Amino acid sequence: MTTKFIGMKEFRANIATYTKRAKELNVRFVIIKKNVPVLEVYPIDEKEFVLEKLKKDVAKAREQAMEGKVYTQKEILAEFGLS
Repeated sequence: MTTKFIGMKEFRANIATYTKRAKELNVRFVIIKKNVPVLEVYPIDEKEFVLEKLKKDVAKAREQAMEGKVYTQKEILAEFGLS
């Protein structure tokens, strides 16, 4: 992946173009304002995104289980009309 630096004003004027280029050409853009990096734009791997979401969901489920917010198998079957 290559990295390119662009100014904030240029980025704002052409945000759609830069986001498209980042994905198509696998380029990381570092946006600078007064010669200080303020943000970066880079393509997101779809599989990586899904895994990150799954990690968050699992962490939330574990937290709920620790708090006692769980359902019994009987309650779940009743909820789906399978009991």
